[in-house]
Amino acid sequence: MFLGASGASRHRKVPFMGAARIDWESEGLLEGLDDKARVPRIALLEQLSAAGAGLDELRTAVMDGRLSALPSELAVSGRERWTAREAALEAGLDLDVLLALRRANGAPIDDPDLPVIRESDLAAARLSVALMHAGVGLDQILATSRVMGRALAHVADAMASVMFSLAYDPDLDEAQLAAAFLEQATVLGPFIGPVLDLSVQIHMRDALRTAAIAATERSLDGSLPGASEVSVAFADLVGFTRMGEEMPAEALNGVAERLETLVAEVVRPPVRFVKSIGDAAMLISPETDALLQTVLDLVDATDAEAETMPQVRVGVARGRAAHRGGDWFGQPVNLASRITGVARAGSVLASRGVRDAASADIAWSRAGERELRGVPDRVALYRARRPAVGDPSTAGD
Repeated sequence: MFLGASGASRHRKVPFMGAARIDWESEGLLEGLDDKARVPRIALLEQLSAAGAGLDELRTAVMDGRLSALPSELAVSGRERWTAREAALEAGLDLDVLLALRRANGAPIDDPDLPVIRESDLAAARLSVALMHAGVGLDQILATSRVMGRALAHVADAMASVMFSLAYDPDLDEAQLAAAFLEQATVLGPFIGPVLDLSVQIHMRDALRTAAIAATERSLDGSLPGASEVSVAFADLVGFTRMGEEMPAEALNGVAERLETLVAEVVRPPVRFVKSIGDAAMLISPETDALLQTVLDLVDATDAEAETMPQVRVGVARGRAAHRGGDWFGQPVNLASRITGVARAGSVLASRGVRDAASADIAWSRAGERELRGVPDRVALYRARRPAVGDPSTAGD
């Protein structure tokens, strides 16, 4: 997906024009540095100042420990030039609306009179105005922005991790590291937009198909807008809480991230990976068989990594659910979550509705009836597996 520079060229310094002479020591920007570290720090500060970075911006970057990233920030987003109040006027938005949009994107502004708005921020505000002129409601824009903000934060973290791995070298001084980060941002930056655009197109195609199916169902049965018949699954890592008491946080995060990777590897349309919730993943599909095959694949995948991964347990339910703000809500979502809590490690446990909607490609065994928290009636449960030779395709009531 990405191309990276290598060799000596990846450590070359990218020059800035000019050099503003400021007494960096009296400004408190050299504190704690020895003579060797001061030289590259001063060079970097002068380069950034010449590129237009203000003293307050430099001071904040030093305090936050991100001075080496500042050249890349300037290259990606430009300088902090406008206050939120000024940007709202420029974009033709009410200030409260601009602040709400920023909160929805996960980038709130505490003081509307501080110059924290960059060119890219102003462009996003103008795009929101254009969307409203095109007939999209503010509530819809805010809801979509919340979903995109959460998702793209993860995307940005992943891309930044790639840039860091390509740029970082422990032998580089602060100025050289800043130049290496900047070069990677310059090399990889042109790929980001097309990669995101193509990825959204792929997922939008499947989302439109699902929306069309839901619209057809509503026209046939007159149900409430937004609700459609789906099968929902939660896959939960067994013993994850106990693991947190026995291993460092970094290793624990690695286990959770591996679950996300395994889920992404086994998912095929029309199954959708909705979200991960710590030690669990939520999947949904209009087709029950596709979802069951997917979660059975996930059980096999985690079992194959038994030396480093705990087993998963999966709960599945079927019913009418509504899609709101990138998430799903309704009776089958709640029921699938509760069923997961009583499933055995390495098994797929499902409600009767799931069993009845499945084909003969799934074998079933009765797992009794259970009282589940938040569910008014006892729930008949069935364990799903791939059929062996001579297996009955379903279990009797």
